[in-house]
Amino acid sequence: MPESFGARLEAVFDSFGQLCVGIDPHPYLLDEWQIADTAVGVRDFGLRVIDATAGKAGIVKPQVAFFERHGSEGFRALEDVMAAARQAGLLVIADAKRGDLGTSVEAYGQAWLTPGSPLEADAMTISPYLGVGSIEAPMQLAESAGKGLFVLAATSNPEARWLQSAILADGRTVAASIVGDVVGWNRGRAGTAGSIGLVLGATVNFAEFGIDLESAAGTPVLAPGFGHQGARYDELASIYGASAPWAIVSASRSILQAGPHGIAEAVALQAGEVRACRE
Repeated sequence: MPESFGARLEAVFDSFGQLCVGIDPHPYLLDEWQIADTAVGVRDFGLRVIDATAGKAGIVKPQVAFFERHGSEGFRALEDVMAAARQAGLLVIADAKRGDLGTSVEAYGQAWLTPGSPLEADAMTISPYLGVGSIEAPMQLAESAGKGLFVLAATSNPEARWLQSAILADGRTVAASIVGDVVGWNRGRAGTAGSIGLVLGATVNFAEFGIDLESAAGTPVLAPGFGHQGARYDELASIYGASAPWAIVSASRSILQAGPHGIAEAVALQAGEVRACRE
């Protein structure tokens, strides 16, 4: 069996801390970087972010949508960017947010998590809103291949609150039921950190969503919402409590807006700030 994603994630935390640098080639950022909004441009942007990140932080998260909008050439650019990131020793989370059921969702898992696949990543984001049971095939694939999944549970966007905080017949919220299912999947498996993680936004009031973060300790958390979206690094422990040691602190625009000449310094500075919160 390959080394588990949870174990690899812990090793990255120990070496580089918990910062994850988003690779989000927004059109306005491409313009600010003086890069053309083309498949070649997003490839160039991604490779520059990787060069600036390697050796300073340990995780990158390409936002698939910004590559996908350029069609097949955009996907080729994404393949190159992810391959370069993994070659540089970075852990790659494909922010794909795929979701389906049966053989369709299994195929999504195969595309992003199969070793040797053109789109191979170390982990991917996935939607459970057809039921957590619907994503069991990629969960099994992730574990067998030493990969990870991050399951959307409580996201930072305000539009999601009414659905994710809705109460089910058993008294739990929708978000809390997803958290419970993922924590239950990880429980009893080898290692101190699971390989199936959760997406829990840093700007969410978890008490209002009925989420008990104590119960999620040991489950990796992809934590968007820092930097541009308003959460501060020094709030990591107060926001995530017992889950803070397993939180991947994701920042994109607050780093990328430093521009091509300032991004390396921005990554080093913000990675240091996040490490200081862990010590």
